[in-house]
Amino acid sequence: MPARHNTTVFTVLVSTVMLVGALAIGVVLLLSGAPLALVTGTVLAAVPVAPLIACYLWLDRYEPEPRSLLVLGLGWGAFVATTIALVLQAVDTFAFGDGQAITAVVVAPLTEEAAKGLFIVLLLFYRRQELDGILDGIVYAGMVGIGFAFVENILYLTSAYMGDNGATGGLEGAVGLFVIRCLFSPFAHPLFTAFTGVGVGIAVSSRRRMVRFGAPVVGYLLAVCAHGLWNGALMVDHGRGAVSAYLFLMVPAFLLFAGFAVWARAREGRMLTSALADCAKRGFLDPSEIPWLVRLPARRACRRYAQRAGGTPARRTMAAYQREAIELAYLHHRYLRGTAPAGFEALGQQHVEALRALRPRLLWPVANGVSGARPVPSHRSGEAR
Repeated sequence: MPARHNTTVFTVLVSTVMLVGALAIGVVLLLSGAPLALVTGTVLAAVPVAPLIACYLWLDRYEPEPRSLLVLGLGWGAFVATTIALVLQAVDTFAFGDGQAITAVVVAPLTEEAAKGLFIVLLLFYRRQELDGILDGIVYAGMVGIGFAFVENILYLTSAYMGDNGATGGLEGAVGLFVIRCLFSPFAHPLFTAFTGVGVGIAVSSRRRMVRFGAPVVGYLLAVCAHGLWNGALMVDHGRGAVSAYLFLMVPAFLLFAGFAVWARAREGRMLTSALADCAKRGFLDPSEIPWLVRLPARRACRRYAQRAGGTPARRTMAAYQREAIELAYLHHRYLRGTAPAGFEALGQQHVEALRALRPRLLWPVANGVSGARPVPSHRSGEAR
């Protein structure tokens, strides 16, 4: 199936499902409480959203993912995943009764992680060219998890404001839950779903069929286990061990995964340097450009210099050149590993031609000493070796 057709199918499919999910969630929210309770819950639930998004955008600086896909990920988590999870959990309650412990530890993790992970699986099938590895999987999983947590927090905070299960309710009740869910553990859902994202990222980077199939499944199962373990820890001793569970379970898990994400980003930097070095050997770009294309501080310095020397058009040209070079590096890395997507020759040629067209208009920092336009051959494995 052509990439353009895949993109259209994915966008239409996800947008349609999101619309249905948004309508369903809207009805649930309207039926969940009084207007004041709903407004209070929404405002409090929105507090951690922007900082969380900023963290994932920081991770995503080498090759920023399309903003449209990131927004779709947020929307999928907020409207589709929550709707799917609510329906499946309602069916479970109807069929097997209301067992709070089983629902929290088994049913909720299974349904919620499946609903959230489905978006990343759809990306794998329909927009595979946007998934270059583990870091991309973490970023998309994070967006879906943030959207899911936002709507789920609205429901919980609204219920807390109204005073459920004999609780006093009011602003005091909502704020108390806000501290636990939005300040202490706002990264819980993104963290759980990140396991699925890592599994999908490993799958797209592997040449082994067993790994391509098994890594997403293992990632999903780890997401379910982490989610169930956290929910179960919160229920120990009727919730009185929540602080201990947070300090000895969630905080170490978050720190370990944050360290892993930073390591993954550093690893991608080394991979991009190696791929661009091979591209330079083939004549696709000048070797002296590589540090200015890969190192994040140097990239910013290039854009600042271009802005000073040639204004906004020069800065945009430099940014476009850096973006095309990084896209070429990811594609070339996959080619070297033997995992390039279908049609990679034509896509690689597009990147090479874009670099060649942009190069004469580049304004490099003087210290770089890059001479500029250099003949660039086609992006084919048999040329410019």
